[in-house]
Amino acid sequence: MKTLVIGANGKIGQHLVRLLAKHPEHTVKAMIRKPEQRPFFEELKAETVVASLEGSVEELQKAMTDCDAVVFTAGSGASTGADKTMTVDLDGAAKAVEAAELAGIDRFIMVSAIHADDRSHWTKEMTPYYIAKHHADRILQSSSLAYTIVRPGLLTDDPATGQIAAAGKLDPGSIPREDVAAVIVACLESTDLTDKVFELTAGDSQIEDALKQI
Repeated sequence: MKTLVIGANGKIGQHLVRLLAKHPEHTVKAMIRKPEQRPFFEELKAETVVASLEGSVEELQKAMTDCDAVVFTAGSGASTGADKTMTVDLDGAAKAVEAAELAGIDRFIMVSAIHADDRSHWTKEMTPYYIAKHHADRILQSSSLAYTIVRPGLLTDDPATGQIAAAGKLDPGSIPREDVAAVIVACLESTDLTDKVFELTAGDSQIEDALKQI
C-alpha cells in the first residue's frame, strides 16, 4: 500500500512517515510545503512531493498520483488565526477529499479532534478549530471514499506507550502524538475500521485490542 501523508512535516506526520517507512509492506509519500523540508524524509528514504492545501484540487490530485491511501493530518497550527484555520483545516481538507475521489483513492484517514461532533464541548477560543474539524469530517463522511476518522484528545509530545482508549465517545483526555501515528498505521492495515469514527486518548489497552472494540 502506498500512502500520501498530508501534513507530513507536522509532529504527527513525522512520526507517521517514520513508522510507515519501517514497514516493508508500506510505501509512503510525504506531502510537504517547501523543498527545504525534504532532508528529513530523504533520510527515511521516503518519497516527497511539494504541494499546498491552499492550492488547487488539481494540484492535490497530482500529488496523489500512484497512491492507494491518503492520511490527512495537516493543520494550520496554534499560532495562526481563524482565517488560516478555515483555509487549511476546513477548505484544505475539503479539497483533499475531492482530489482523492478524482484520483480513485481507496482509503482516506482523517485526523480530527475529540468532541468535534459535540458543540457543547467547544470552548470559545477553540470554536474556529472545532468548526473546521466538524465540517471537514462531515464532508468526508458524505463522500464516496472508504474513510476512517480518528478524533484524538489533547496531543502531547510524550513518548509513545502503546496503551490507548478508543471508542465512539470518550471523556476528555490526552495522548502522545506518536501513539496517534501508530493508531493510523493500524487503521491503514485494517478493513474492519472502514467507515468508522472514533475518539482516542491514552488508556490501558494495547492498540490492536482497543481498535477491535470499535
